Amino acid sequence: MDLGLWGVLTVLAAVAGLSFAACVFVYVRRLEDRSPAALGERVGAHKAVLAKVRKGEPLSQEEFDYATELVTDARSPLALAIPATLFCTGFFYVVGCLYELHLYGGDPSFRTFIGGIPMLTSMNIAVQLRKVARLKRKLGHVPEAVSA
Repeated sequence: MDLGLWGVLTVLAAVAGLSFAACVFVYVRRLEDRSPAALGERVGAHKAVLAKVRKGEPLSQEEFDYATELVTDARSPLALAIPATLFCTGFFYVVGCLYELHLYGGDPSFRTFIGGIPMLTSMNIAVQLRKVARLKRKLGHVPEAVSA
């Protein structure tokens, strides 16, 4: 059976998506197995701590530990499996639709390219993860607040 270009791309997207999904499962399992940081239970703590790191403001020991945990999580190669899975899902949808159109004839419609939405979203998630991961350099230079 000759799948053609769109069929091969559909199969590759499915295999890649399943592989990345397995990586996401491993990554999330590791995150769930560790004890949560006390600061992480507060609403808005993530954003506030990362903003302090970006600005180079002093951090308490608890904030420093939490920031280190956030940056370490974002630096993990497995963290990129989350946007990769989302990208592969969208790509699978697009090439699958194009395969069906090629197989049965017809013209691509707007519905064919709906898969582009998760693909764009996944790129945004990957960029945000990389931004947090780059804070490692700043994290080493952040002065700690003096404990009273």
